[in-house]
Amino acid sequence: MADWIRVGGVEECPPGQLLGAVAQGTKVVVANVDGDFYALRDRCSHADFPLHDGELDGSELTCIHHGAKFDACTGQARGFPAIRPVETFEVEARDDGIYVQVG
Repeated sequence: MADWIRVGGVEECPPGQLLGAVAQGTKVVVANVDGDFYALRDRCSHADFPLHDGELDGSELTCIHHGAKFDACTGQARGFPAIRPVETFEVEARDDGIYVQVG
């Protein structure tokens, strides 16, 4: 069973924002969608660019490099040029921070 890894404080990722982090060597991006946290692999499935520097509008995460769009809650591709989903991870907000389960 994979461990839960703390990737940051809840205050570091307010609603509508993204947080890039590393959990056991895996780059992840945490998205705060209306107070709910979601975690995805921090890699665009289109061109292998990081997603944490993208834009979050509602649940839609846009990669700023080529405009690929993803559902931040499910990882599903929503707009070209991306056609493949992004891997998602379990995430929990706790009193002492945001935790992601990878591996």
